[in-house]
Amino acid sequence: MAFLRRGTAEIISEEELARKLASGRKLRVKLGLDPSAPDIHLGHTVVLRKLRDFQKMGHRVICLVGDFTGRIGDPSGKSQTRRQLTEEEIAANARTYAEQIFRILDPEKTAIEFNSRWLAAFTFPAVLELAAKTTVARMLERDDFAKRFGNGNPIFLHEFFYPLLQGYDSVALKADVELGGTDQKFNLVVARHIQREYGQEPEVAVITPILEGTDGVQKMSKSLGNYIGVTERPAQMYGKVMSIPDELMPRYFELLTDTDEAQTRRILAGHPRDAKLRLAGEIVASLHGRSEAQRAESEFRRVFQEKSLPEEIQPGTLARSELPGGRIWVIALLVRLGLAPTNSEARRLVRQGAVNLDGRLLADVEEAVAVREGMVLRVGKKRFLRLVLED
Repeated sequence: MAFLRRGTAEIISEEELARKLASGRKLRVKLGLDPSAPDIHLGHTVVLRKLRDFQKMGHRVICLVGDFTGRIGDPSGKSQTRRQLTEEEIAANARTYAEQIFRILDPEKTAIEFNSRWLAAFTFPAVLELAAKTTVARMLERDDFAKRFGNGNPIFLHEFFYPLLQGYDSVALKADVELGGTDQKFNLVVARHIQREYGQEPEVAVITPILEGTDGVQKMSKSLGNYIGVTERPAQMYGKVMSIPDELMPRYFELLTDTDEAQTRRILAGHPRDAKLRLAGEIVASLHGRSEAQRAESEFRRVFQEKSLPEEIQPGTLARSELPGGRIWVIALLVRLGLAPTNSEARRLVRQGAVNLDGRLLADVEEAVAVREGMVLRVGKKRFLRLVLED
């Protein structure tokens, strides 16, 4: 229980989990995957690592791709209705999961399921039976629904079906345990209720924290630009970890590494720089291997402690047609090359003095900069691109 409790925000309930574990049977442990967001970052790995803990204990791990419920879109935490995905979008997104989740999970011990297998076959009487298992008042207990209702924002009936269908997934799989982040608590509690309504013993809900991003404030999110993707190059990942605020290190050690609590305390008692080097190494090693982590550390020391350019700089490709007169607006340059998600974020980087082109600070947000083949664009201390111009 101590092993499984680490890195969780809440277990509903610990007594039930202890009883299930004491039975000696292999538990069916479920994690739902939302096919609307196939790019996995370190925030997503918090729950995947906990799933791996159950895997290490010999339990049956089921990763459920919500290809059917993806047509609704999980409304958790949303202030407005989510766009419904097409079957083609869902299929394309679902295909990208395996490469990423198997950086954490053992593929030979992981079952992949798709909830269209049972939900697509639902008859309308079955839908009515499921809908009769709960009330509108219960749905409006959910914080995001309550806020939207209170603010006069629309809630469409199909959105109420998301937690009901997720709950039925647990019925179909006969799940003993389900994992999810704190934003999924309502859905997990509804799933327990639905299982009871269908005569099953309710699953245990193991709820994991939401990880803060590299800014140390907002939750890790690709749209906020504070994320570390699991498929990023080791050196890039290492550098991003080195950029996090010092006060975030204990949380990253707990949620993203296998370093035990006593060892973490000893590491954090030393110099913050050394602690962060160790943290970055552990995170990179967990996703890319120890040798790549060592190379990433050597690269980081060479670039940022010796003030050198990295040996390998990724190309940033621009079409010459985008460069009238050989120039491009600095804001458009950053967004076009993926160094800033939006124009406003690009302006913020320029105003902060974080943008450098071939050794020259770019400080004017209105500047149209002259670019040529081979120039090195640097954003912050860790992101480099060598410009490549194509006809």
